[in-house]
Amino acid sequence: MKNTLYFGDNLIILRDYIKDESVDLIYLDPPFKSNQDYNVLFEEQNGSRSKAQIKAFEDSWRWDQESAEAFQLTVEAGGNVSKAMQAFRMMVGESDMLAYLSMMAPRLVELKRVLKPTGSIYLHCDPTASHYLKMLMDAVFEKGFRNEIIWRYRRWPTKAKQFQKMHDVILFYSKAKDGSHVFNTLYGYEKLAESTLKAFGTKKQLADFSSGHRKPGTIEEETQGPPLSDVWEIGIIAPIGKERLGYPTQKPEALLERVIRASSNEGDIVLDPFCGCGTAVVVAHRLKRHWIGIDITHLAINLIRHRLRDAFGPEIEKEFEVIGEPVDLSGARTLAEKDPYQFQFWALGLVGARPVEEKKGADKGIDGRIYFHDEKNGKTKQVIIQVKSGHISSAQIRDLRGVLDREQAEIGVFITLEEPSKQMRAESASAGFYESPATKKRYPKLQILTIAEVLSGKKISYPEGWSISPFKKGPGSKIPPSFLF
Repeated sequence: MKNTLYFGDNLIILRDYIKDESVDLIYLDPPFKSNQDYNVLFEEQNGSRSKAQIKAFEDSWRWDQESAEAFQLTVEAGGNVSKAMQAFRMMVGESDMLAYLSMMAPRLVELKRVLKPTGSIYLHCDPTASHYLKMLMDAVFEKGFRNEIIWRYRRWPTKAKQFQKMHDVILFYSKAKDGSHVFNTLYGYEKLAESTLKAFGTKKQLADFSSGHRKPGTIEEETQGPPLSDVWEIGIIAPIGKERLGYPTQKPEALLERVIRASSNEGDIVLDPFCGCGTAVVVAHRLKRHWIGIDITHLAINLIRHRLRDAFGPEIEKEFEVIGEPVDLSGARTLAEKDPYQFQFWALGLVGARPVEEKKGADKGIDGRIYFHDEKNGKTKQVIIQVKSGHISSAQIRDLRGVLDREQAEIGVFITLEEPSKQMRAESASAGFYESPATKKRYPKLQILTIAEVLSGKKISYPEGWSISPFKKGPGSKIPPSFLF
Protein backbone atom coordinates (compact mmCIF):
# COMPACT_ATOMS: atom_id res chain seq x y z
CA MET A 1 0.00 0.00 0.00
CA LYS A 2 1.19 3.53 -0.81
CA ASN A 3 0.71 6.12 1.94
CA THR A 4 -1.76 8.81 0.92
CA LEU A 5 -2.62 12.42 1.72
CA TYR A 6 -6.09 13.52 0.57
CA PHE A 7 -7.15 17.13 0.14
CA GLY A 8 -10.87 17.66 0.62
CA ASP A 9 -13.87 17.22 2.88
CA ASN A 10 -13.19 14.03 4.83
CA LEU A 11 -16.81 12.90 4.56
CA ILE A 12 -16.55 12.90 0.76
CA ILE A 13 -13.08 11.34 0.79
CA LEU A 14 -14.21 8.56 3.12
CA ARG A 15 -17.24 7.74 0.97
CA ASP A 16 -15.45 7.93 -2.37
CA TYR A 17 -11.98 6.55 -1.66
CA ILE A 18 -11.75 4.46 1.51
CA LYS A 19 -12.94 0.86 1.26
CA ASP A 20 -15.03 -1.04 3.80
CA GLU A 21 -13.07 -2.59 6.67
CA SER A 22 -9.69 -1.48 5.33
CA VAL A 23 -8.24 0.52 8.24
CA ASP A 24 -6.68 -0.85 11.45
CA LEU A 25 -6.59 2.29 13.60
CA ILE A 26 -8.24 5.71 13.47
CA TYR A 27 -7.13 8.76 15.43
CA LEU A 28 -9.04 12.00 15.03
CA ASP A 29 -8.79 15.38 16.67
CA PRO A 30 -11.76 17.21 15.14
CA PRO A 31 -11.54 20.99 15.38
CA PHE A 32 -13.72 22.60 17.99
CA LYS A 33 -13.90 26.26 18.95
CA SER A 34 -13.45 25.73 22.68
CA ASN A 35 -11.80 29.08 23.38
CA GLN A 36 -15.06 31.00 23.15
CA ASP A 37 -17.67 31.51 25.83
CA TYR A 38 -19.20 28.10 26.55
CA ASN A 39 -22.75 29.50 26.48
CA VAL A 40 -22.33 30.80 22.93
CA LEU A 41 -22.43 27.21 21.72
CA PHE A 42 -26.00 26.89 22.92
CA GLU A 43 -27.49 30.11 21.57
CA GLU A 44 -30.21 29.72 18.97
CA GLN A 45 -28.92 30.59 15.50
CA ASN A 46 -31.42 32.13 13.09
CA GLY A 47 -31.03 32.56 9.34
CA SER A 48 -28.47 31.25 6.91
CA ARG A 49 -24.86 31.64 8.03
CA SER A 50 -21.50 30.87 6.52
CA LYS A 51 -20.79 27.29 5.53
CA ALA A 52 -19.67 25.11 8.45
CA GLN A 53 -16.22 24.11 7.37
CA ILE A 54 -12.68 24.37 8.60
CA LYS A 55 -10.54 27.17 7.23
CA ALA A 56 -6.81 27.37 7.94
CA PHE A 57 -6.26 27.97 11.66
CA GLU A 58 -9.97 28.42 12.29
CA ASP A 59 -12.64 26.17 13.74
CA SER A 60 -16.04 27.31 12.51
CA TRP A 61 -18.94 25.00 13.20
CA ARG A 62 -22.17 26.95 12.74
CA TRP A 63 -25.85 26.05 12.68
CA ASP A 64 -26.87 26.90 9.12
CA GLN A 65 -28.56 25.29 6.14
CA GLU A 66 -25.78 22.77 5.58
CA SER A 67 -25.68 21.56 9.18
CA ALA A 68 -29.51 21.44 9.24
CA GLU A 69 -29.43 19.20 6.16
CA ALA A 70 -26.74 16.99 7.74
CA PHE A 71 -28.89 16.65 10.85
CA GLN A 72 -31.94 15.71 8.79
CA LEU A 73 -30.09 13.08 6.75
CA THR A 74 -28.72 11.47 9.90
CA VAL A 75 -32.15 11.38 11.51
CA GLU A 76 -33.75 9.89 8.40
CA ALA A 77 -31.14 7.10 8.34
CA GLY A 78 -32.71 5.70 11.52
CA GLY A 79 -31.09 3.59 14.22
CA ASN A 80 -29.41 4.58 17.46
CA VAL A 81 -27.52 7.47 15.89
CA SER A 82 -30.81 8.96 14.71
CA LYS A 83 -32.27 8.64 18.20
CA ALA A 84 -29.21 10.26 19.75
CA MET A 85 -29.33 13.22 17.36
CA GLN A 86 -33.02 13.80 18.03
CA ALA A 87 -32.30 13.77 21.76
CA PHE A 88 -29.48 16.29 21.30
CA ARG A 89 -31.81 18.61 19.44
CA MET A 90 -34.36 18.48 22.22
CA MET A 91 -31.64 19.26 24.75
CA VAL A 92 -29.41 21.93 23.10
CA GLY A 93 -31.74 23.30 20.40
CA GLU A 94 -30.60 24.56 17.01
CA SER A 95 -27.26 25.75 18.34
CA ASP A 96 -23.65 25.66 17.19
CA MET A 97 -23.23 22.62 19.43
CA LEU A 98 -25.92 20.80 17.47
CA ALA A 99 -24.17 21.87 14.24
CA TYR A 100 -20.94 20.34 15.53
CA LEU A 101 -22.66 17.07 16.43
CA SER A 102 -24.57 17.04 13.12
CA MET A 103 -21.30 17.29 11.21
CA MET A 104 -19.59 14.68 13.38
CA ALA A 105 -22.35 12.04 13.26
CA PRO A 106 -22.12 11.04 9.55
CA ARG A 107 -18.32 11.11 9.73
CA LEU A 108 -18.27 8.74 12.69
CA VAL A 109 -20.65 6.41 10.85
CA GLU A 110 -18.29 6.38 7.86
CA LEU A 111 -15.28 5.83 10.11
CA LYS A 112 -16.95 2.78 11.62
CA ARG A 113 -17.57 1.46 8.10
CA VAL A 114 -13.90 1.70 7.04
CA LEU A 115 -12.59 0.23 10.31
CA LYS A 116 -11.56 -3.44 10.32
CA PRO A 117 -13.42 -5.77 12.73
CA THR A 118 -10.27 -5.83 14.89
CA GLY A 119 -9.74 -2.07 14.62
CA SER A 120 -10.00 0.76 17.14
CA ILE A 121 -10.76 4.47 17.08
CA TYR A 122 -9.45 7.23 19.35
CA LEU A 123 -11.47 10.46 19.38
CA HIS A 124 -9.62 13.41 20.88
CA CYS A 125 -11.76 16.16 22.38
CA ASP A 126 -11.73 18.72 25.15
CA PRO A 127 -14.15 18.72 28.12
CA THR A 128 -16.43 21.27 26.43
CA ALA A 129 -17.93 18.64 24.13
CA SER A 130 -16.52 15.30 25.32
CA HIS A 131 -19.71 14.27 27.12
CA TYR A 132 -21.82 14.82 23.99
CA LEU A 133 -19.31 13.04 21.79
CA LYS A 134 -19.21 10.09 24.18
CA MET A 135 -22.96 9.65 23.87
CA LEU A 136 -22.69 9.92 20.08
CA MET A 137 -19.85 7.36 20.03
CA ASP A 138 -21.96 5.03 22.19
CA ALA A 139 -24.67 5.23 19.53
CA VAL A 140 -22.26 4.55 16.64
CA PHE A 141 -20.00 1.95 18.29
CA GLU A 142 -22.51 0.00 20.34
CA LYS A 143 -20.80 -1.72 23.29
CA GLY A 144 -17.44 -0.69 21.86
CA PHE A 145 -16.37 1.66 24.65
CA ARG A 146 -12.97 0.75 26.09
CA ASN A 147 -11.52 3.79 27.90
CA GLU A 148 -11.87 7.46 28.57
CA ILE A 149 -8.22 8.50 28.53
CA ILE A 150 -7.26 11.67 30.35
CA TRP A 151 -4.35 13.55 28.84
CA ARG A 152 -2.99 15.57 31.76
CA TYR A 153 -0.65 18.46 31.01
CA ARG A 154 0.63 21.64 32.62
CA ARG A 155 0.42 25.14 31.25
CA TRP A 156 0.44 28.69 32.54
CA PRO A 157 -2.60 29.15 34.82
CA THR A 158 -5.32 31.67 34.09
CA LYS A 159 -7.39 33.77 36.46
CA ALA A 160 -10.84 32.18 36.76
CA LYS A 161 -13.47 31.31 39.37
CA GLN A 162 -13.06 27.62 38.69
CA PHE A 163 -10.37 24.95 38.82
CA GLN A 164 -7.64 25.27 36.21
CA LYS A 165 -8.32 23.39 32.96
CA MET A 166 -5.35 21.09 32.52
CA HIS A 167 -6.56 18.06 30.56
CA ASP A 168 -8.08 16.78 27.34
CA VAL A 169 -10.21 13.66 26.85
CA ILE A 170 -9.48 10.85 24.39
CA LEU A 171 -12.33 8.39 23.85
CA PHE A 172 -11.12 4.90 22.98
CA TYR A 173 -13.61 2.57 21.24
CA SER A 174 -13.20 -0.68 19.36
CA LYS A 175 -15.36 -1.96 16.54
CA ALA A 176 -15.45 -5.46 18.06
CA LYS A 177 -17.81 -6.00 20.96
CA ASP A 178 -16.18 -9.26 22.14
CA GLY A 179 -12.73 -7.97 22.97
CA SER A 180 -11.10 -9.32 19.78
CA HIS A 181 -9.64 -5.92 18.86
CA VAL A 182 -5.89 -5.42 18.55
CA PHE A 183 -4.38 -4.15 21.78
CA ASN A 184 -0.75 -4.17 22.89
CA THR A 185 -0.33 -3.55 26.62
CA LEU A 186 2.26 -0.82 27.09
CA TYR A 187 4.87 -0.84 29.82
CA GLY A 188 7.63 1.54 30.76
CA TYR A 189 5.62 4.75 30.85
CA GLU A 190 4.80 4.70 34.56
CA LYS A 191 6.70 3.81 37.73
CA LEU A 192 5.56 1.61 40.57
CA ALA A 193 4.59 3.46 43.74
CA GLU A 194 7.42 3.91 46.22
CA SER A 195 5.46 1.95 48.84
CA THR A 196 5.06 -0.97 46.40
CA LEU A 197 8.74 -0.96 45.52
CA LYS A 198 9.68 -0.94 49.17
CA ALA A 199 7.30 -3.78 50.10
CA PHE A 200 8.28 -5.95 47.14
CA GLY A 201 11.98 -5.24 47.60
CA THR A 202 11.90 -6.31 51.24
CA LYS A 203 10.33 -9.64 50.29
CA LYS A 204 12.51 -10.04 47.19
CA GLN A 205 9.47 -10.18 44.95
CA LEU A 206 8.41 -8.59 41.66
CA ALA A 207 4.99 -7.59 40.38
CA ASP A 208 3.80 -10.09 37.76
CA PHE A 209 1.25 -8.02 35.84
CA SER A 210 0.37 -10.84 33.46
CA SER A 211 -1.05 -12.91 36.32
CA GLY A 212 -1.89 -10.24 38.87
CA HIS A 213 0.35 -11.87 41.47
CA ARG A 214 3.87 -11.57 42.81
CA LYS A 215 6.84 -13.63 41.71
CA PRO A 216 10.35 -14.18 43.05
CA GLY A 217 13.02 -11.66 42.10
CA THR A 218 15.03 -8.68 43.22
CA ILE A 219 13.95 -5.08 42.93
CA GLU A 220 16.85 -4.40 40.56
CA GLU A 221 15.05 -6.57 37.98
CA GLU A 222 11.91 -4.40 38.12
CA THR A 223 12.35 -2.49 34.87
CA GLN A 224 9.12 -2.35 32.92
CA GLY A 225 6.79 -0.93 35.56
CA PRO A 226 3.01 -1.34 35.60
CA PRO A 227 0.75 -1.45 32.52
CA LEU A 228 -0.08 2.00 31.21
CA SER A 229 -3.18 3.45 32.88
CA ASP A 230 -5.88 5.71 31.42
CA VAL A 231 -4.31 8.91 32.80
CA TRP A 232 -1.40 10.10 30.64
CA GLU A 233 0.95 12.77 31.97
CA ILE A 234 2.51 14.31 28.84
CA GLY A 235 3.65 17.89 28.55
CA ILE A 236 2.19 20.15 25.89
CA ILE A 237 4.58 21.41 23.22
CA ALA A 238 6.27 24.55 24.49
CA PRO A 239 6.09 27.65 22.25
CA ILE A 240 9.82 27.31 21.61
CA GLY A 241 9.85 23.49 21.70
CA LYS A 242 11.64 21.54 18.96
CA GLU A 243 8.36 19.93 17.86
CA ARG A 244 6.47 23.22 17.58
CA LEU A 245 5.49 23.92 13.97
CA GLY A 246 3.26 26.96 14.51
CA TYR A 247 0.02 25.00 14.05
CA PRO A 248 -2.42 25.90 16.87
CA THR A 249 -3.91 22.44 17.44
CA GLN A 250 -0.63 20.51 17.22
CA LYS A 251 -0.37 17.55 19.63
CA PRO A 252 2.85 16.03 21.04
CA GLU A 253 4.34 13.10 19.17
CA ALA A 254 4.63 11.27 22.51
CA LEU A 255 0.83 11.27 22.76
CA LEU A 256 0.34 9.71 19.33
CA GLU A 257 3.11 7.21 19.96
CA ARG A 258 1.09 5.65 22.79
CA VAL A 259 -2.08 5.48 20.71
CA ILE A 260 -0.39 3.92 17.70
CA ARG A 261 1.77 1.46 19.64
CA ALA A 262 -1.18 0.28 21.74
CA SER A 263 -3.73 -0.32 18.99
CA SER A 264 -1.78 -1.27 15.86
CA ASN A 265 1.13 -3.38 14.70
CA GLU A 266 3.85 -2.81 12.12
CA GLY A 267 2.39 -2.83 8.60
CA ASP A 268 -1.10 -1.82 9.79
CA ILE A 269 -2.97 1.16 8.32
CA VAL A 270 -3.51 4.27 10.46
CA LEU A 271 -6.06 6.89 9.39
CA ASP A 272 -6.32 10.50 10.56
CA PRO A 273 -9.31 12.23 8.90
CA PHE A 274 -8.49 15.65 10.42
CA CYS A 275 -4.73 15.41 10.03
CA GLY A 276 -3.85 19.12 10.47
CA CYS A 277 -0.07 19.37 10.78
CA GLY A 278 0.34 15.59 10.44
CA THR A 279 1.55 14.40 13.84
CA ALA A 280 -0.30 11.08 13.53
CA VAL A 281 1.05 10.60 10.01
CA VAL A 282 4.67 11.26 11.02
CA VAL A 283 4.53 9.03 14.11
CA ALA A 284 2.81 6.24 12.15
CA HIS A 285 5.56 6.36 9.53
CA ARG A 286 8.28 6.32 12.19
CA LEU A 287 6.66 3.27 13.81
CA LYS A 288 6.54 1.46 10.43
CA ARG A 289 2.80 1.70 9.88
CA HIS A 290 1.08 2.66 6.64
CA TRP A 291 -1.03 5.80 6.84
CA ILE A 292 -3.83 7.86 5.32
CA GLY A 293 -4.25 11.56 6.11
CA ILE A 294 -7.15 13.83 5.12
CA ASP A 295 -7.46 17.59 5.48
CA ILE A 296 -9.60 20.31 3.94
CA THR A 297 -6.85 22.94 3.71
CA HIS A 298 -3.94 23.08 1.28
CA LEU A 299 -1.95 24.77 4.04
CA ALA A 300 -2.13 21.55 6.09
CA ILE A 301 -1.23 19.35 3.11
CA ASN A 302 1.81 21.52 2.33
CA LEU A 303 2.88 21.55 5.97
CA ILE A 304 2.69 17.74 6.20
CA ARG A 305 4.63 17.34 2.97
CA HIS A 306 7.43 19.54 4.35
CA ARG A 307 7.32 17.87 7.75
CA LEU A 308 7.71 14.40 6.24
CA ARG A 309 10.61 15.57 4.10
CA ASP A 310 12.33 17.17 7.09
CA ALA A 311 11.84 14.09 9.28
CA PHE A 312 12.70 11.34 6.78
CA GLY A 313 14.61 13.03 3.97
CA PRO A 314 13.66 13.78 0.33
CA GLU A 315 13.34 10.07 -0.51
CA ILE A 316 10.07 10.03 1.46
CA GLU A 317 8.41 11.66 -1.57
CA LYS A 318 8.44 8.25 -3.28
CA GLU A 319 6.52 6.64 -0.42
CA PHE A 320 3.34 8.71 -0.50
CA GLU A 321 1.01 10.44 -2.93
CA VAL A 322 -1.29 13.45 -2.68
CA ILE A 323 -4.81 13.14 -4.10
CA GLY A 324 -7.20 16.03 -4.61
CA GLU A 325 -4.79 18.81 -5.53
CA PRO A 326 -4.96 20.44 -8.98
CA VAL A 327 -2.55 18.85 -11.47
CA ASP A 328 -3.32 21.06 -14.47
CA LEU A 329 -4.54 24.52 -15.39
CA SER A 330 -8.16 23.43 -15.56
CA GLY A 331 -8.02 22.08 -12.01
CA ALA A 332 -6.35 25.28 -10.85
CA ARG A 333 -9.14 27.39 -12.34
CA THR A 334 -11.77 25.21 -10.69
CA LEU A 335 -10.09 25.59 -7.29
CA ALA A 336 -9.77 29.38 -7.73
CA GLU A 337 -13.47 29.70 -8.53
CA LYS A 338 -14.51 27.42 -5.68
CA ASP A 339 -12.25 28.81 -2.94
CA PRO A 340 -9.75 31.65 -3.66
CA TYR A 341 -8.11 31.25 -0.26
CA GLN A 342 -7.36 27.56 -0.80
CA PHE A 343 -6.09 28.43 -4.29
CA GLN A 344 -3.68 30.87 -2.65
CA PHE A 345 -2.45 28.26 -0.14
CA TRP A 346 -2.01 25.71 -2.94
CA ALA A 347 -0.11 28.13 -5.19
CA LEU A 348 2.24 29.12 -2.37
CA GLY A 349 2.88 25.45 -1.66
CA LEU A 350 3.90 24.92 -5.28
CA VAL A 351 6.79 27.36 -4.89
CA GLY A 352 7.77 26.31 -1.36
CA ALA A 353 6.44 29.39 0.44
CA ARG A 354 4.44 29.71 3.64
CA PRO A 355 1.31 31.89 3.80
CA VAL A 356 1.49 35.11 5.75
CA GLU A 357 -0.86 35.35 8.72
CA GLU A 358 -2.28 38.86 8.42
CA LYS A 359 -3.03 40.56 11.74
CA LYS A 360 -5.88 42.98 12.09
CA GLY A 361 -4.82 46.39 10.85
CA ALA A 362 -1.62 45.06 9.26
CA ASP A 363 -0.44 46.27 5.87
CA LYS A 364 -1.66 44.17 2.97
CA GLY A 365 0.13 43.15 -0.19
CA ILE A 366 1.99 40.01 0.95
CA ASP A 367 0.48 36.54 0.62
CA GLY A 368 3.58 34.48 1.31
CA ARG A 369 7.27 34.61 2.11
CA ILE A 370 10.45 32.62 1.57
CA TYR A 371 13.45 33.34 3.79
CA PHE A 372 17.08 32.74 2.94
CA HIS A 373 20.62 33.39 4.20
CA ASP A 374 23.31 34.04 1.62
CA GLU A 375 25.91 35.73 3.82
CA LYS A 376 27.87 34.03 6.59
CA ASN A 377 26.41 35.22 9.88
CA GLY A 378 24.42 37.72 7.86
CA LYS A 379 20.84 38.88 8.19
CA THR A 380 17.82 36.86 7.15
CA LYS A 381 16.68 37.91 3.70
CA GLN A 382 13.33 37.35 2.07
CA VAL A 383 11.30 36.76 -1.05
CA ILE A 384 7.80 38.23 -0.79
CA ILE A 385 5.00 36.75 -2.86
CA GLN A 386 1.60 37.84 -4.14
CA VAL A 387 -0.91 35.39 -5.61
CA LYS A 388 -3.67 36.48 -8.00
CA SER A 389 -6.44 34.33 -9.44
CA GLY A 390 -8.51 37.06 -11.11
CA HIS A 391 -7.97 40.07 -13.38
CA ILE A 392 -4.42 41.44 -13.36
CA SER A 393 -2.82 44.71 -14.51
CA SER A 394 0.46 46.64 -14.59
CA ALA A 395 -0.72 48.67 -11.58
CA GLN A 396 -0.45 45.52 -9.44
CA ILE A 397 3.20 45.08 -10.45
CA ARG A 398 3.90 48.69 -9.48
CA ASP A 399 2.14 48.08 -6.16
CA LEU A 400 4.28 45.00 -5.53
CA ARG A 401 7.38 47.08 -6.22
CA GLY A 402 6.22 49.49 -3.53
CA VAL A 403 5.71 46.63 -1.07
CA LEU A 404 9.18 45.34 -1.93
CA ASP A 405 10.69 48.70 -1.02
CA ARG A 406 8.59 49.04 2.12
CA GLU A 407 9.58 45.59 3.40
CA GLN A 408 13.21 46.01 2.29
CA ALA A 409 12.91 42.59 0.69
CA GLU A 410 15.43 41.33 -1.83
CA ILE A 411 12.99 39.75 -4.32
CA GLY A 412 9.27 40.04 -5.09
CA VAL A 413 7.24 37.43 -6.97
CA PHE A 414 3.87 37.84 -8.64
CA ILE A 415 2.09 34.50 -9.20
CA THR A 416 -0.88 34.67 -11.52
CA LEU A 417 -3.47 32.33 -12.94
CA GLU A 418 -3.95 34.61 -15.96
CA GLU A 419 -1.34 35.35 -18.60
CA PRO A 420 0.44 38.70 -17.92
CA SER A 421 0.64 41.41 -20.59
CA LYS A 422 3.86 42.58 -22.25
CA GLN A 423 3.52 45.83 -20.32
CA MET A 424 3.43 43.91 -17.03
CA ARG A 425 6.55 41.97 -18.00
CA ALA A 426 8.30 45.21 -18.93
CA GLU A 427 7.29 46.80 -15.63
CA SER A 428 8.72 43.80 -13.82
CA ALA A 429 12.00 43.89 -15.75
CA SER A 430 12.53 47.58 -14.93
CA ALA A 431 13.00 46.76 -11.24
CA GLY A 432 16.54 45.49 -11.84
CA PHE A 433 18.39 42.69 -10.09
CA TYR A 434 19.47 41.41 -6.68
CA GLU A 435 23.07 40.17 -6.61
CA SER A 436 23.82 37.45 -4.06
CA PRO A 437 27.14 37.59 -2.23
CA ALA A 438 26.98 33.82 -1.80
CA THR A 439 26.33 32.68 -5.35
CA LYS A 440 27.71 35.75 -7.16
CA LYS A 441 24.67 35.49 -9.39
CA ARG A 442 22.03 38.07 -10.24
CA TYR A 443 18.32 37.42 -9.70
CA PRO A 444 15.46 39.59 -11.03
CA LYS A 445 14.08 41.72 -8.19
CA LEU A 446 10.54 41.43 -9.57
CA GLN A 447 9.45 38.15 -11.12
CA ILE A 448 6.19 37.06 -12.71
CA LEU A 449 5.28 33.39 -12.71
CA THR A 450 2.10 31.97 -14.19
CA ILE A 451 0.44 28.91 -12.66
CA ALA A 452 0.96 27.14 -15.99
CA GLU A 453 4.71 27.81 -15.75
CA VAL A 454 4.90 26.60 -12.16
CA LEU A 455 2.99 23.43 -13.02
CA SER A 456 5.47 22.79 -15.83
CA GLY A 457 8.37 22.99 -13.37
CA LYS A 458 9.52 26.61 -13.47
CA LYS A 459 10.77 27.93 -10.12
CA ILE A 460 11.36 31.25 -8.42
CA SER A 461 14.84 32.54 -9.21
CA TYR A 462 16.65 33.18 -5.89
CA PRO A 463 19.56 31.66 -3.88
CA GLU A 464 17.55 28.49 -3.36
CA GLY A 465 20.35 26.41 -1.87
CA TRP A 466 20.56 28.90 0.99
CA SER A 467 16.87 28.96 1.78
CA ILE A 468 15.22 28.31 5.13
CA SER A 469 12.30 25.90 5.22
CA PRO A 470 9.00 27.81 4.96
CA PHE A 471 7.69 25.73 7.85
CA LYS A 472 9.28 25.65 11.27
CA LYS A 473 11.26 22.45 11.75
CA GLY A 474 10.33 19.56 13.99
CA PRO A 475 12.64 16.74 15.10
CA GLY A 476 14.78 15.33 12.32
CA SER A 477 15.53 18.68 10.72
CA LYS A 478 18.26 18.64 8.09
CA ILE A 479 18.83 22.40 8.26
CA PRO A 480 21.73 23.78 10.40
CA PRO A 481 20.49 25.16 13.76
CA SER A 482 21.71 28.66 12.94
CA PHE A 483 19.15 28.83 10.15
CA LEU A 484 16.16 28.03 12.34
CA PHE A 485 13.81 30.40 14.09
